[in-house]
Amino acid sequence: MSQKAMNITGWVLTIVLALLFAMSAFMKLSLNETAVQQAAAAGMDAATYRIIGVVEILSLLLFLLPRTGLLGALLLIAYMGGAIATHLQHQQPIAMAVAVQVVLWIATLLRHPELKQRLLAAK
Repeated sequence: MSQKAMNITGWVLTIVLALLFAMSAFMKLSLNETAVQQAAAAGMDAATYRIIGVVEILSLLLFLLPRTGLLGALLLIAYMGGAIATHLQHQQPIAMAVAVQVVLWIATLLRHPELKQRLLAAK
């Protein structure tokens, strides 16, 4: 795969993830009825859920900016790890959260080849 194709694929995946995370954060910040029910199922109150939404949107903004993209990606990866752990703790399905985590890793590795080199370099 050429570098140009990798860049385009990385940005397409980034846009898809951005739409997904933006929708999720908006639901948390607006305290949508569905979001409040999900928070209650996870044992969280509305104020805590709103703070999680703020963290999510800040991480997303860092992820979208090329200069801070790697930091934002790591924050979103950690965020999704917490979401997976919360789903497991409450016996909820984790397939969607794991899929988002995998796509997030793929987008990050495509957008930041230096990370791929560091992770996959032979010693």
